[in-house]
Amino acid sequence: MTIAIERTPFKNEPFTNFGEEQNKKAMEAALLKVKNELGGTYPLVINGEKVETKEVLTSINPGNVNEIVGYASKGTTEHAEQAMQAAVAAFETWKKVAPAERAEFLFQAAELMRQRKHEFSAALVYEVGKNWAEADADTAEAIDFMEFYAREIIRLSDTSIHQPLTQVEGEKTEMTYIPLGAGVVISPFNFPLAIMAGTTVAAIVSGNTVVLKPADSAPIVAAKFVELMEEVGLPKGVLNFVPGDGIEVGEYLVEHPKTRFISFTGSRTVGCRIYERASKVQPGQIWLKRVIAEMGGKDGIVVDETADLDAAAEAIVAAAYGFQGQKCSAGSRAIVVESVYDQVVEKVVSLTKALSIGLPEENAQIGPVIDQKAFDKIMSYIEIGKSEGTLKTGGQKADGNGFYIEPTIFADVHPKARIMQEEIFGPVLAIAKAADWKEAIEIYNDTEYGLTGAFFSKDEDRILYALENMHCGNLYMNKKCTGALVGVHPFGGFNMSGTDSKAGGYDYLLLFTQGKMTAQKL
Repeated sequence: MTIAIERTPFKNEPFTNFGEEQNKKAMEAALLKVKNELGGTYPLVINGEKVETKEVLTSINPGNVNEIVGYASKGTTEHAEQAMQAAVAAFETWKKVAPAERAEFLFQAAELMRQRKHEFSAALVYEVGKNWAEADADTAEAIDFMEFYAREIIRLSDTSIHQPLTQVEGEKTEMTYIPLGAGVVISPFNFPLAIMAGTTVAAIVSGNTVVLKPADSAPIVAAKFVELMEEVGLPKGVLNFVPGDGIEVGEYLVEHPKTRFISFTGSRTVGCRIYERASKVQPGQIWLKRVIAEMGGKDGIVVDETADLDAAAEAIVAAAYGFQGQKCSAGSRAIVVESVYDQVVEKVVSLTKALSIGLPEENAQIGPVIDQKAFDKIMSYIEIGKSEGTLKTGGQKADGNGFYIEPTIFADVHPKARIMQEEIFGPVLAIAKAADWKEAIEIYNDTEYGLTGAFFSKDEDRILYALENMHCGNLYMNKKCTGALVGVHPFGGFNMSGTDSKAGGYDYLLLFTQGKMTAQKL
């Protein structure tokens, strides 16, 4: 393999402008290509070997439930054990590979994904119901993660720059970061390429080996990523792919004595269970497992009376309904000061009613939620909302042969209401009224989560106050609370939003390493 000695500074992968005819045609061609490949089978990958199983996970297009995206082999506890043993064995050689050489695998994978960007995006359209722009952003972020983390491991390996220690006479001291070992990545359905790939390659480029368990509802995109990493020549056993049951495979790996770390993205409930299970020292375990968890949010946008109300309304709608609200960063709450409350509600309702609902492959603004379970949960919250606020729009199943729900708004919601406190993970927005801007910030902070937030105001003193007092990991002034960019907005939250991992930031890879100080007497 050719090792890149020098690389240009990191730049974010540009988003595709589908308003340009050539880009539109390229995406349509990719959709057709991927559509013709639907229904394929995808094996487990353990120590580089393809393993097919009788039992499979059937991936269904949530926008057209008659369409099967693919069949992923379903792993068992036995497969999980084999994968962990393969990862443990591979770690002994992989950890000795030079950081620049490990980085080169990521650079090559990023370039291949860039060449096939629309194909990966098309797979996202069919498997999880993202429209073109959401799918394109997901793929771009996956590319960004690979490019960014590859450069980061090279930077971190230069101890003279990153960790210069105070030297004393007659002694040479040095701080290095070494990999942890074999770990488990449990990835979500909502960013089944970006988060799955980002968490996986962060661990791998840091010198660790991985057993990847993707979301049950999005195993095909993950399988295609694993194929990509095989194509660039990643050594056997460094990345093992085992879709399967959350208990039989996921929990087994979390509790395994050889598991050194768990990187999880998902719900608060599952994240807390993983944290608890990982904390128990198993027989033969000689370390405390590291848990890197991103567990969701109940994010909000605060609007005061000095704000640009049109910009605020547009941001509220974009943050609430991007990918049908199935983002941990989704702005599912809006808190508006009383004097402009009615104006903002009117603008938000008007913008929401104008959103188109339909097939993601036809690039509708609003597509389906991921599956029947999610649909039922969201509809149950809508019923709760009818007794907690004023239904302004939506509230019903939308037309279509899939899991479509109308974008829904409840106004006049009490800050303590369930739809203001609990993560719904769907296209449901709750709006509360505040007496003034300080009370609005207090309402915003009144949640067990702390992931993203936004404050709209033209008053500089208020903005300074909000910057200091709004308690969340990612806070935005006069812009929506979704759309974090790698290297620009390191992402992770407080409280029950997780361990504040700051993915896409300059200290993220340290979570997959351990510091080793050495001192030599001269």
